[in-house]
Amino acid sequence: MNRDLKGCKVALIGGAGFIGHHLALALIARGAVVDVIDSLQVNNLLSFASEFQGSVDRDLYLRMLNERLDLIRKSGVPLHPVDARDYHAISRILGQIKPQVIVHLAAVSHAGKSNKDPFSTFDHSLRTLENALDYARGTGVEQFIFFSSSMAYGNFLTPEVAEEHPLNPMGIYGALKVAGERIVIAYQQVFGLTYTILRPSALYGPRCVSRRVGQVYIETALKGGKLRIDGDGSEKLDFTYIDDLVEGVCLAMENPAAHNQIFNMTYGDSRPIKELADIVRRSFPGIGVEFVKRDELMPLRGTLSVEKARRLLGYNPQFPIEKGFARYIEWYRGFASGGAVPGAMPGKGGN
Repeated sequence: MNRDLKGCKVALIGGAGFIGHHLALALIARGAVVDVIDSLQVNNLLSFASEFQGSVDRDLYLRMLNERLDLIRKSGVPLHPVDARDYHAISRILGQIKPQVIVHLAAVSHAGKSNKDPFSTFDHSLRTLENALDYARGTGVEQFIFFSSSMAYGNFLTPEVAEEHPLNPMGIYGALKVAGERIVIAYQQVFGLTYTILRPSALYGPRCVSRRVGQVYIETALKGGKLRIDGDGSEKLDFTYIDDLVEGVCLAMENPAAHNQIFNMTYGDSRPIKELADIVRRSFPGIGVEFVKRDELMPLRGTLSVEKARRLLGYNPQFPIEKGFARYIEWYRGFASGGAVPGAMPGKGGN
């Protein structure tokens, strides 16, 4: 029998982030009881308050982050400013919430940043994960959802990869995602903790501050600069609009077929970087492009098969890049000009 999310208690660790705040709002709309736990230190308010001093980008990102918090507050979701690296603090707050579902989102969300600062990446990813898992065992938690990444696969060996594709990550970010998956599975083996592991890819959407490629392209176009294409532009990514991902997460919570399973959670059709640049250029006529050497630590990726999620969960993504990026560009234009258009992307970040 499917779980009715109405009244279901859900704790989002790292829930004030890009994915987390969108997920919180969607869960509230389904009648769930949601609590957000976030130190606001990683990819969030406290880190950006001290970065990009005096720059336009800093002010823009701070507005996005404050809007996330405003949306969470207006929806009635409690925000607990707790550092998930602190075992006793996270255990105490989870003990008060008594969630049926824990969604672990805490992480450094950018591959480049992870490679530059591996200690912090480990600290905010695996340490927080272990603390959450240790609370969850034997406490009535019905499902533990862990966000992995398409980066876990490393170089795609085929144009389309299913969940059984070998995991050969490149760099710190992908390695820690694979390690996280293994630890989650181990807690199921040892303690019987029910899990679901999700592997998204190239996420984009409103209020993203991770400077993935689509976000960088839109910001560059707004400033009248040239779009930078790594390599020759033929490299493909499975760009995924945030609304598709969030719908998939909710389906994974509702459906017991998601228990102890791993799912690719993407749009399911990769597109060349050059096509994304062309979509942005159509919205900003006259914008030029420049081709630069690609980062060799970024794996060569492509399409992630979502057939397993379709079959078991009824997952049906709705946003190809023509539709998703049109919506994202409209939102970004309105927000950058000082408006507030409801509505999100990817420089090459993690997922």
